[in-house]
Amino acid sequence: MRIRRGTPADLEAVSALERLCFPPAEAADREAFARRLAVYPDHFWLLEDENGELVSFINGMTTDEPLLRDEMYENAALHDESGAWQMIFGVNTHPQYRRQGCAARLMERVIADTRAGGRRGCVLTCKRELVPYYEKFGYRSEGVSQSTHGGVVWYDMRLTFEEA
Repeated sequence: MRIRRGTPADLEAVSALERLCFPPAEAADREAFARRLAVYPDHFWLLEDENGELVSFINGMTTDEPLLRDEMYENAALHDESGAWQMIFGVNTHPQYRRQGCAARLMERVIADTRAGGRRGCVLTCKRELVPYYEKFGYRSEGVSQSTHGGVVWYDMRLTFEEA
């Protein structure tokens, strides 16, 4: 398997995998992915199998804002390439590849790339049952998020890099 960055040509594959991984109220639609891939394709990390099929992906934008706001999901213009924080909108893994370390491999790469890019850290929201999973990577829960995305309760998670 290999990890690569996204391109606009990945639109159909990421849209299809998102629909497999999230309920309709939570999933980004094709148009949202088209905007994201047009503005910040380098903030898509894709894991492909030996046949080039998409297995897992993580995407998000960068900003100086410290919290992930719901507006960020839809408004790609809020991306700031020099932003201090890597926002993570979604961690998607095909059901056939779950519990095999695919998402972990991608998350480790996102963290490494974000650190190498000189950013302060990564921010994401997750459901309560996933808080311990993200804590394994060094994220810390900041409690219940203000997010109302998809009509569910989210938790703010932050990974802050140590100052050098």
